[in-house]
Amino acid sequence: MDFDKLILQRRSIRKFTEEQLSKDELRKLMRAALMAPSSKGTHSYEFYVIQNPEKLVALSKAKNLGGELIAGAPTAIVVAARPEVSDVWIEDASVASTMLLLQAEDMGLGACWVQMRERQDAEGRDAEQNVRDILSIPADVRIVSIVAVGHKAMERKPQNEEKLLWEKVQRI
Repeated sequence: MDFDKLILQRRSIRKFTEEQLSKDELRKLMRAALMAPSSKGTHSYEFYVIQNPEKLVALSKAKNLGGELIAGAPTAIVVAARPEVSDVWIEDASVASTMLLLQAEDMGLGACWVQMRERQDAEGRDAEQNVRDILSIPADVRIVSIVAVGHKAMERKPQNEEKLLWEKVQRI
């Protein structure tokens, strides 16, 4: 897909069909994530692919608001990083999350970023720790996001260029 069209079309999709991703689809998504640029080529990011329905439901409750859609996704990709590898681990993992979102759209799939870092669940517990507990991820791994991905069960209109906030761009 032409990049201009891709960025117009890419929207957060929160409803998915029950169709599972194929091995080729999953491989293509993970290839894009692994190709994400990282500071000094450190690749501080790590990915955990979840397709187990019980784990998806548990992950959907890891944070208070906004994670419910994970339970309805056939696949969730936890995007994490190791701070000891790079001081810009948040940026590295964020770029990788974005690569997943763009690759999903390019493939005709739907995806949505669910923020985990600096979030809590309904009881005030740390969302990152909840994810680590659910998936047995080591304590030195930080969770940045969960990208829910699957075949779209909804469509959204493309971005409206007329609503772009050009006043946010300052020419100096």
